Amino acid sequence: MTNLFELAANNLISPIILSFALGLFGAMARSDLSIPEAVAKGMSIYLLFAIGFKGGASVSAHGIDATLIAAVVAGLVLSFGIPFIAFAALRIMTGLDRTDAAAVAAHYGSISIVTFVAATSVLESQGIGTEGYMVAVAAVMEAPAILSALWLVARGGSKGGGMDSALLREIMLNGSIVLLVGAFAIGALTGEKGLAEIAPFIVTPFKGVLCLFLLDMGLIAGRGLQQARGLIRFNLVAFGIAMPLVGAAIGMALGALAGLNLGGVVLMMVLAASASYIAVPAAMRVALPQANPAIYLTLSLGVTFPFNLTLGIPLYLAAAQLMIGAN
Repeated sequence: MTNLFELAANNLISPIILSFALGLFGAMARSDLSIPEAVAKGMSIYLLFAIGFKGGASVSAHGIDATLIAAVVAGLVLSFGIPFIAFAALRIMTGLDRTDAAAVAAHYGSISIVTFVAATSVLESQGIGTEGYMVAVAAVMEAPAILSALWLVARGGSKGGGMDSALLREIMLNGSIVLLVGAFAIGALTGEKGLAEIAPFIVTPFKGVLCLFLLDMGLIAGRGLQQARGLIRFNLVAFGIAMPLVGAAIGMALGALAGLNLGGVVLMMVLAASASYIAVPAAMRVALPQANPAIYLTLSLGVTFPFNLTLGIPLYLAAAQLMIGAN
């Protein structure tokens, strides 16, 4: 098994993590460092397109088999199920009301694609291969958690935005989902030949763009933590660290049952452990406008995201190696 402390140390001094740390420091120090919104949006589009295209090309080379189908089903189960666990934990640990607890729970049932990409980079640095179709699993895990959260609110008789055509459109046609799935389809249709044609664009610059994107994420996370000071209590921080560990454990079990290799199991753990800060917040603004964004955004982006980037990913890899072996 890879030495956990050595792996964590190497991860902490990687350009990706240090870029996030620079942004976090800049925000906490109240620097005027900023990434223009248009540039940040462009980087987000680039990363989603590159991730989806490479995943689709990998599926084209691999083909559709029972393991792929099992992995997608496992992803759906995780996305629908984790919000119920998170909701129960929040009600016990934090005393949040039903609406805020459901909104937070939805974030933890969905995924952070940037955490997924960072984990992929760590696995590549360790020489560990992964199933390219895990991008498809990430795509199907974006939305189901939102439906679970709405059911939790409705069950308690709380009045939210409800499920209507506007919300369905927000969920199913969210820009990140459309781009990720669309790029995946293009990659699957054009295969390795298509990937070779645009490799200088989506392969070589990828990690550099990711570093700049995480610099921006660090700035956003740091400013969110400052604004939520006094609102995010110790019990909420404890949840933001404990919940990823619970999700990762369930993800590891389902990934192994689906027949994924070591890298695939780690990515399933990362997907189950991460929390959305793009698709779900947009949906919550429509569905549960009375939920407090300072709570759910700060927990997902200011607590769970940094934890997963710095300590979570090495821990998940070490746990997967211990459970299923080094290969």
